[in-house]
Amino acid sequence: MANHKSALKRIRSNEARRVVNKYQHKTTRNAIKKLRELTDKKEAETLYPSVVSMLDKLAKKNIIHNNKAANLKSGLAKHIAAL
Repeated sequence: MANHKSALKRIRSNEARRVVNKYQHKTTRNAIKKLRELTDKKEAETLYPSVVSMLDKLAKKNIIHNNKAANLKSGLAKHIAAL
């Protein structure tokens, strides 16, 4: 167990951050799945910007790697174009 006051605080803040990051990451993954399941191009095109925004925010906060975000966005754009 941590001995220093700052280390104890760090443990608390890390746990709080982890829960928030996990929630945001899972929400984004669900949005991606929802977008991939769509068969209507108009619907997909309206949902796409919000999913891209979510991915950019995750990449900015280093929850996912920048390249992973770019690869996901590219794949989703290809999916929409193929509809």
